Amino acid sequence: MLSRTVAFNTLGCKMNQYESDSLASDFINGGYKVVPFNEEADIYIINTCTVTNKSDRKSRNTINKARKRDGAVVVVTGCYVDSSKDELERTTGLTFVVENLSKNKIYSMVDAYFNGELTHENGISSDVFDFHTTNKGLRTRATIKIQDGCDSFCSYCIIPYVRGEGRSRSLEDIVLSVEDHLKEGFKEIVLTGINMSCYSYNGMGFVDLVKRLLEIPGDWRLRISSLEPDKLDSSIVELFKNKKMMPHLHLCLQSGSEAILKDMRRTYTYKEYRTIIEKLRVKYPLFNITTDLIVGFPGESDELFNESLAACKEIGFGHIHTFKYSLREGTKAAQRKDQIPETVKSDRSEAVRLLGIELKRDYRETLVGTTQSVLVEKVTPEGVAKGYGEYYAPIEFKIVHRDNIIENSFVEVKITGIGLGDDPALIGEIVTL
Repeated sequence: MLSRTVAFNTLGCKMNQYESDSLASDFINGGYKVVPFNEEADIYIINTCTVTNKSDRKSRNTINKARKRDGAVVVVTGCYVDSSKDELERTTGLTFVVENLSKNKIYSMVDAYFNGELTHENGISSDVFDFHTTNKGLRTRATIKIQDGCDSFCSYCIIPYVRGEGRSRSLEDIVLSVEDHLKEGFKEIVLTGINMSCYSYNGMGFVDLVKRLLEIPGDWRLRISSLEPDKLDSSIVELFKNKKMMPHLHLCLQSGSEAILKDMRRTYTYKEYRTIIEKLRVKYPLFNITTDLIVGFPGESDELFNESLAACKEIGFGHIHTFKYSLREGTKAAQRKDQIPETVKSDRSEAVRLLGIELKRDYRETLVGTTQSVLVEKVTPEGVAKGYGEYYAPIEFKIVHRDNIIENSFVEVKITGIGLGDDPALIGEIVTL
């Protein structure tokens, strides 16, 4: 009998990607075969996002595509479910509509469905950290969830309403999860959460947690995914002295205007944000800072928007992920009368995009001449190896016939140039030992 097939479509943040990878691993370990979402499958799982109106549309469109697959089991989960569960439960063609709290039990539910057992959510755990080790075949780096939920209630954000209050995973579970993934052969661990800087467990904060993880022996390295600036101080700078720590942070700015940050109810100022960057760059001049930026927040005048542009230039981000402000019902910002026209938002988004391309190239050019340890993610049939160095910039290098380069291995590469395009890879050559 052929194994049943399952297809995933994951929208939104790295947290969703981590959870989807863990679920996919459950299915693989259960004898199912994971196939691309655009292929015929027995099961379609859509892990949705609701951070913006655009995210909602993408979620709905993806769900509708899956509903058209005759006879398939369709599972919808993620933040769009938590914000629109009543609507989705009235939608025909959906087998399961699963809230975030029960996402970790999707494999059990689907397997029970095919075994003719009870299919409603009997005894489903509400432990948001109860996800299993990711299968090594899915990707090179392993993402570990350490925190979920948020208590900040920024005036524009719906995430606290759909992810719930901030919750931190126990130190013991995190250490065990990292060790398990290292045993599986992963060489790079990425920490993720909704608001990781607020991590708190038995008096241990985020920096304390990272210090403990860095004590785990082995030839591996650690990255931190998207991080909020609040609750961070100079102690985070000292972490990067450890050779396992990669000199890159995705530190969410959202606006370079002090007035807009205040209206957003962000818990830091631009001056405080810039101070963190300055301390990092004093010790590590090539440190890569990437960020998120929202344009078109209510009340954002041309002058205030220009303050964001000036901040981007001053810091020199390695990458800017730009969002047009999206009105989310139930949030403070949605009640404001000074909403910005969509055309203005689009113009500002394009301005930031173009600036981001320029700043990205400027930053990557500073890496030319450096020697980096590249974790190889892919080797093409043409003999080109691709991966990421310490600074989280893509690197490509040619393999000559005598080199035994395989995926998921570290290779010392000297950066000799930079490619073309909006997201140019660094070009390098293997360092002769």
